Amino acid sequence: MKLYRTDADVFLPEGGEPSAALASVTHLCVAAHQDDIEIMAHAGIADCLDGAGKAFGGVVMTNGAGSPRTGAFLKFTDEQMLAIRREEQRKAATLGRYAIQLQLAHPSADVKAPEHAGVRADLAAIFSGCRPEVVYLHNPADKHDTHVAVFLRCLEALRALPPGTGPRRVLGCEVWRDLDWMVDADKVALDAGRHPALGDELLKVFDSQISGGKRYDLAVPGRRLAHATFHTSHATDRMAGITWAMDLTPLVADATLDAATYTLGYLDRLRSDVAARLRRYGPAGNA
Repeated sequence: MKLYRTDADVFLPEGGEPSAALASVTHLCVAAHQDDIEIMAHAGIADCLDGAGKAFGGVVMTNGAGSPRTGAFLKFTDEQMLAIRREEQRKAATLGRYAIQLQLAHPSADVKAPEHAGVRADLAAIFSGCRPEVVYLHNPADKHDTHVAVFLRCLEALRALPPGTGPRRVLGCEVWRDLDWMVDADKVALDAGRHPALGDELLKVFDSQISGGKRYDLAVPGRRLAHATFHTSHATDRMAGITWAMDLTPLVADATLDAATYTLGYLDRLRSDVAARLRRYGPAGNA
């Protein structure tokens, strides 16, 4: 498999040939940074562990050089952090039994550039090299600039695929902005409560982030549990953990849809829902 950057990493936890491993992928997650996959796509990892004939693939777009660091990692250079984060992602892929883990090593600035040839070439090769049932992406309402840029580059690449060759479903998952604000009819509930011990281990692998000052090992399971508990007020919990996602399949299928307009539609429906409830139970004069 030929990738644009010479420092890109292709890792096959169980060995084999890269193209064959990529072709076997049924659940693909394309994320910005090391550990994003394990935060946003645990449901996909669990689906592949539980289902015969299913295989998970992970793609990390950037090199992760700009991560925050304190404690034992305070004086680490960017180059040292790159090596550590790459190895952590490999360990996660081994624990999660991924079919393939790609780390493309692009600087964030290149991912943010709409016409960067290397980013476009890598994504074209990846999306054309497999026929996944579902693709997990960052959601377009995420508040991290690089996450949004990765989503947009993936949207461009998916739209460029020949008709009929794209994934059945494309989901935008929460990382740096929760999606519990969406109205219930818009929410896609990803069952992230399965394999809880593995979920914990996958997050703890990224010690450069946890010891470096970001307690994802506590925050992510807590968020999943909170979503499951507060999903509905009049029923018992159906899942032990939920990651919320928005359905991006229509946005991929119809290239005439504007990404901003599509995303703002979710906010418009939330606004209408809040206004309607206040009017419903407010004074008659406010109806």
